[in-house]
Order: sequence, then C-alpha cells, then structure tokens
Amino acid sequence: MRVVLAEDLFLLRDGLVRMLEAFDFEILAAVETGPELSRALAELNPDVAVVDVRLPPSHTDEGLQCALEARRVRPGLPVLVLSQHVEQLYARELLADGNGGIGYLLKDRVFDAEQFIDAVRRVAAGGTAMDPQVISQLLSRRAQDEPMGGLTPREREVMELMAQGRSNAAIAGRLFVTERAVAKHTSNIFGKLGLPVSDDDNRRVLAVLAYLDRGRPDR
Repeated sequence: MRVVLAEDLFLLRDGLVRMLEAFDFEILAAVETGPELSRALAELNPDVAVVDVRLPPSHTDEGLQCALEARRVRPGLPVLVLSQHVEQLYARELLADGNGGIGYLLKDRVFDAEQFIDAVRRVAAGGTAMDPQVISQLLSRRAQDEPMGGLTPREREVMELMAQGRSNAAIAGRLFVTERAVAKHTSNIFGKLGLPVSDDDNRRVLAVLAYLDRGRPDR
C-alpha cells in the first residue's frame, strides 16, 4: 500500500516512516511543507495520505487544506489527518463531502502502533477512523447545544463507539454485551435521531457525524 506522509517534525516524520515500512507500507514521499505535500499528492497518486494539519509555511491548517484540495481533484482520496489537539472545525471540514476514506487522529495515538496502523488501513480501504477523544468532545459539545435526542447513557456509549467506525460485534465486545443488544441500541439511536438505519459501518459513521454537525451556529 502506497503512502504519502506529511509531517514537519523530523523525529516524528522519521518515526512514522519506520513504523509504516515495518508494516509493509511503501512510502512514496515523506514531506514537511504544504507545497511539497500538494506536489506529492498530485504527482504520485498514493493509496492513502497521512497528513499533519499544521504545516509550513503558514503553520495554520495548511496540511488539511492541501488534503482537501487533493480530494476535490481526486474524489475519495483516502486521507488520515493528524492533529495535536481536537479541532472541531477541522473534523467538520474533513467530513463535509460525505464520502469515506477519511480519518482524524490525535498525535498521541501514533505511539500505539496497532491502533495507528489499523486507522491507516481502515481509511485506505474507504472507511472512517475518528479518534475517540474527537468523537467524545463532539458529542459533549452537541449535548450542550440541545438534548441528544433523548438518548440513554448506554445509547450514547454505543453511538460514540459506532462513530469511531466499530462494528456491532466490536461494540459488543467493548461493552461486554451481546450483539443483539447492540443492534437494539443502534436501532433506537437511529430512530431517536431521525437517521436511516444502515449496516454499512462507514455510512453509519457518516450519518452520526452528519447529525453532530447539524445546526451549528458557525456552520
């Protein structure tokens, strides 16, 4: 699987290259600036891009904007964004086109090789990999705006795990309940939120995140 990596910190960039190569990824380019990222994405046609949000020369959201522009040119280009902090606006921008092949991880997660590699593979396969802390904060902020559709505490737990891209079986294992119980909670969640029921993990994630994005005053 071919990867373009963008990270301006040399030690982290080098560590990510070594980790990815250890899991049989081919690194097409490992760059440190926005212009270099734009060229690499345009010329190398990677299977997935792993991109730091903040890149030189602006050190704002240049990495994210380069990735978004590349997705406009090549719809569905898999992009996994890395960020130091939870930035709600960045998560929303990344999810705005409603397609899969997207991920948002906090940089702390890259120190867990299994979790990081799983996220890269999931995104490359067209899935969605959202950091648990990102989802948790989005849920908390939405709950401050309005009640979460009357969801019970257990249904909120299920929705948070579902939004991370976990299957019913994985959710059941995490919460120590049966898959049948998870299916019931999932059905209740979609019913209360007025969302279409779907067994496709990626579409379920996008549906939940679309709900979280509705009605934002800064939309």
